Amino acid sequence: MSVLDIYVLGAPILRHETVPVTEITPDLQRLIDDMFETMYAAKGIGLAAPQVGRSEQLSVIDVDENPFVVINPDIVLTEGKQKGEEGCLSIPDIYGDVERAMRVIVRAQDRTGKSFEVDANDLLARCLQHEIDHLHGRLFIDYLSLVKRRAALAKWEKARQKDGDRSHIRKLTPQEAAGSHRRDEEL
Repeated sequence: MSVLDIYVLGAPILRHETVPVTEITPDLQRLIDDMFETMYAAKGIGLAAPQVGRSEQLSVIDVDENPFVVINPDIVLTEGKQKGEEGCLSIPDIYGDVERAMRVIVRAQDRTGKSFEVDANDLLARCLQHEIDHLHGRLFIDYLSLVKRRAALAKWEKARQKDGDRSHIRKLTPQEAAGSHRRDEEL
C-alpha cells in the first residue's frame, strides 16, 4: 500500500462528475487499499476517488473504527436534519457548519462488487453524504451561505499565499504517512 497525493481546492477533478465502476479489478482493489492508507495518514474519516485524482464512483469511510467501501453509491432515503461542523482533506484547516440529513440509507457495492445497503445516522450519515457529494463534484463549502463561503475561501487563499504553495496537490509528509492514526474531524 502507498499514500497517495490529495488534490485540493482548485483542482479541476474535484468539480467533475465521476463515472460508475463497471468491473472490480486488482487495480481497483489496490486503489481502495491506497485510499484507506491515505485517509488514515491524513487523519480523515472519509476519502473519495476525485480527492486522489481518480474519476471512479468510489469512496472509503471509517467512522468509529468501522471501515467500509462504497462503490457506485446512491442515497435512496433521507430523513431529518442535522447541522454540524465539517472539514475536508481537500480543503485543510477550513471548517464550516453544514446542514445534512440526520439519517440516510445508501445503496452501493462493496469492494467485491456485492450490493448492500447501509442505514446511517449522525456522523456516519454526514460522512456518507459528504463523500457522495465529492463523487458529483460538490464540496462542503457549496452549502455555506455566500458570506461564510467567501470568508472560508479568503482564509484558504491567505493560507496558500502564506505557504507559498500554489499547486493543487497536497503531499503528505513522511511523518504523516508514518503515523496513520484515525481522527474524527475531517471528512
